[in-house]
Amino acid sequence: MGYIGPHGVAALHRYKYSGVDHSYVAKYVLQPFWSRFVKIFPLWMPPNMITLTGFMFLVISALLGYIYSPHLDSPPPRWVHFAHGLLLFLYQTFDAVDGKQARRTNSSSPLGELFDHGCDALTCALEALAFGSTAMCGRTTFWFWVISAVTFYGATWEHYFTNTLILPAINGPTEGLMLIYVTHCLTSLVGAEWWAQQFGKSIPFLSWVPILSELPTYGAVLFLMITFGVIPTVTFNVYNVSKVVQARKGSMLLALAMLCPFVVLLGGVLAWDYLSTSDIMGNYPHLVVVGTGLAFGFLVGRMILAHLCDEPKGLKTGMCMSLLYLPFAIANALTARLNDGVPLVDERLVLFGYVLFTVTLYLHFATSVIHEITAALGIYCFRITRKEA
Repeated sequence: MGYIGPHGVAALHRYKYSGVDHSYVAKYVLQPFWSRFVKIFPLWMPPNMITLTGFMFLVISALLGYIYSPHLDSPPPRWVHFAHGLLLFLYQTFDAVDGKQARRTNSSSPLGELFDHGCDALTCALEALAFGSTAMCGRTTFWFWVISAVTFYGATWEHYFTNTLILPAINGPTEGLMLIYVTHCLTSLVGAEWWAQQFGKSIPFLSWVPILSELPTYGAVLFLMITFGVIPTVTFNVYNVSKVVQARKGSMLLALAMLCPFVVLLGGVLAWDYLSTSDIMGNYPHLVVVGTGLAFGFLVGRMILAHLCDEPKGLKTGMCMSLLYLPFAIANALTARLNDGVPLVDERLVLFGYVLFTVTLYLHFATSVIHEITAALGIYCFRITRKEA
């Protein structure tokens, strides 16, 4: 059984991407640069290959973080921070020019949108690991993934209902990524230890702020990002969706139901960590973030596909496939609580199983959907054909 039915195939032929970027930095600084940069790619190079190349930059970045800071709580060599910044800048650039290459070669398609945003969903985990390496976040790295995932999921959910991806004047894909890669580069000058000291010492002119000044710098930054970034963004997502739902006389409960799989995923992983006797987030942050990031990628991919195929609004039961492993992991952690700290199955093996499960689930979804869309539209994923042009 495939992921796309006859109705979905017809919707794919009708689909047209709609997006607006209100960022002044993008309009006046980055867009002119991207318009020139895209010309280095030959006209035979498919946009999806550019997307995949940009994605691989962040794979390399995450691997560097693992090699030089396996638990993300020790300072890597300073050149690693600069490499993180450079690789993130290249990712942003390649992620921006793939659409320009598609228009340049007349090869835009719904597959390109799915491929692009699908890779972007996975990069939330990869960049969280790179930033965890730079800021020596340790187990807190998971929360940096959470704030990026929440905003990404909210934007995808809003896009599904409004049919237009709207990026505000200050947004994550532009100013957010710029701030992060500048931060990486600055850390190469001051050292990762800067992030571990109290916020009041790292930024003395804010030492008067109560509570915040006593937190580790990375903890204070996390708090500020949630307060001034995540909460306002999610509030606007809900507000924009509610306006559309009311205008169409739909059900807001059905719209909110689409958030449930992500909430359950997040709650399940946190419950697993709370019950764990081996501190899975502290000892194995890469496995936890990668496994959960892949499950998140499946959820996002399923929602994007529902949007492309004009599926009815509401919870997609197939999205819950990504949650099937968590009851076993939680139950295994619970046995350790009841058995003097000894789980039924070694938790490192359970974590490896979690990553294997989510890798398999995501790859099955990705390869199946790519095959179905290319067959339906008569195109190729990594080749520009005459039929496409």
